[in-house]
Amino acid sequence: MNISIFGLGYVGAVTAGCLAKRGHSIVGVDVHPQKVEAFDAGVATIVEPCVPGLLLAASNNRLLRGTVDCRDAVISTDVSLVCVGTPSNIAGALDLTFVRQVCRDIGCALRAKQRRHTLVLRSTMLPGSTRRIVEESLAPPLLSGALEVFYYPEFLREGTAVMDYEQPSLNVLGTSDGSPPPASFMRAFFAEEATVVDWETAEMVKYACNAFHATKTVFANEIGRVGKQIGVDALAVMQLLCRDTRLNVSPQYLRPGNPFGGSCLPKDVRALTQQARVEGLNLPLLEALLPSNERHLQQLLTLIESAGQREVVLLGLSFKAGTDDVRESAMVDVAQALLGRGYQLRIYDPALNPGALIGANKRVIETKMPHLASLLTTDLAGAIGSCGVIVAAQKCASIDELQRYATSAHHVIDVNGWPELRELPSRYEGFCW
Repeated sequence: MNISIFGLGYVGAVTAGCLAKRGHSIVGVDVHPQKVEAFDAGVATIVEPCVPGLLLAASNNRLLRGTVDCRDAVISTDVSLVCVGTPSNIAGALDLTFVRQVCRDIGCALRAKQRRHTLVLRSTMLPGSTRRIVEESLAPPLLSGALEVFYYPEFLREGTAVMDYEQPSLNVLGTSDGSPPPASFMRAFFAEEATVVDWETAEMVKYACNAFHATKTVFANEIGRVGKQIGVDALAVMQLLCRDTRLNVSPQYLRPGNPFGGSCLPKDVRALTQQARVEGLNLPLLEALLPSNERHLQQLLTLIESAGQREVVLLGLSFKAGTDDVRESAMVDVAQALLGRGYQLRIYDPALNPGALIGANKRVIETKMPHLASLLTTDLAGAIGSCGVIVAAQKCASIDELQRYATSAHHVIDVNGWPELRELPSRYEGFCW
């Protein structure tokens, strides 16, 4: 396949070398003549293991050519990859100037081309960027069927970029609507199967990954500062933490939905940050956990209020399904807030029996919701029939039961990702999706 790569920096050079290794013919395009000349000679302009050898081998096999001429590159290739930079502007926002300019140039070049072309955007861009750029610069050839556009995020680490390209930890390809591209395209670019999603999801996952990596680094460093201050080996602590692949290094807790609560997490975050303050340490990430959790709760209340109905039923009050533990449960706070704002509220939670509560659970209810018994109901039909909004916080009723009682007049708010709720005749709305 003949492929043009726009931007011969880090991502462009690595991508060029790896694709040439597979036998593809590469035309490298850049606005800097020095980069183009070096690329044309098979000389790497970045320092990265294996890349110099890949580019030199490709040049020796006459699989590399450099140019500053966009029109020439587009006309002489079947696929164009955009790998130009997306730096921050002075205010910290993403600067798409280079991507927009390249796409405008490609759009102009396509007018002189008499056959179909494929454009693959690799530059890191915020969700919605690909769609806007297509509308601004590429809509005519796209709508005429002369162009296909994909978004292909890169997950290359400096120092191991070639390995990451050839053995990716994550392979994602974005199409306009999430429909899979032709099998021949997939075979040309991916040694392993790629997950196909829409443009916006592919753009977002790159940011989610990088934010997660940054969060893990800051978290480890903050635990390190606490450990150092109180004489604990934080390296040993983090090694132990990583041994737990069921809860810690796992998909657990990485699911948007309910704010965290219960008897452990809020209490222990509070204790750790308080200890840090006593030791004179500033831990911005850990100290932000509880305020962020509270902001998430307020967002849920805003979503409920936006439904525009004053009668609400909560499915689930405890902090975790199948338990009667209401200690620092987000749904207790939701119930309390709704009642304080004059809502008519019913609660359906078969696991919860006010008369059987003891100890801390009993104190929570006596303090926050002494009238809980009057709000709880075991009659799901009656609870749903008399309300306009169903807040599904837990799976404490079956879909079959909900199918019997929910109607088109109901607004269902899914707090924790229960996809079967979409099957109900009601209006469905996810909390974070």
